Amino acid sequence: MFKRMLFNQMDETQQPGWSGAIHSVLRVVTGALFIQHGVQKLFGLLVNANQVWNGPPPVFSQFWFAGVLEVFGGILIVLGLFTRPVAFLLSGEMAVAYFQAHFPRNFWPVLNGGENVVLFCFVFFYLFFTGPGPYSLDTLLSSRRHTRSLAASRHLSHERQMT
Repeated sequence: MFKRMLFNQMDETQQPGWSGAIHSVLRVVTGALFIQHGVQKLFGLLVNANQVWNGPPPVFSQFWFAGVLEVFGGILIVLGLFTRPVAFLLSGEMAVAYFQAHFPRNFWPVLNGGENVVLFCFVFFYLFFTGPGPYSLDTLLSSRRHTRSLAASRHLSHERQMT
């Protein structure tokens, strides 16, 4: 099994059962890391000791919106709540951040300090397409809605049979 995993010879039906859990771990870790960037922007916490913090950004400035998206969007990503729309929004935020702040410095992300921005952008884009994974509030709420709709449809079909 491990040899097949290493050489990618398994189809999706043969994947180990933990692939969904790893998907959820990727989402949670990415969201937790993302929150830290917002906390730096909005509150000056987790700032390098050599870095001067000039206070919170002006409300409704682009930097303020970035901090708000990073803190609250990161929290929603960690929880797996509204994952797809939030991930799409955050992916767009990272694309804008890259092309406004990093790309003008140099073409290569390793030279312009934009590696983490590019990674965040594409991990959020991945989450937009794949969803939150099995361990999320989105999945929990979806399964509850599905259970309720099944119960309602069974009840309705039972009533039709009785009449």
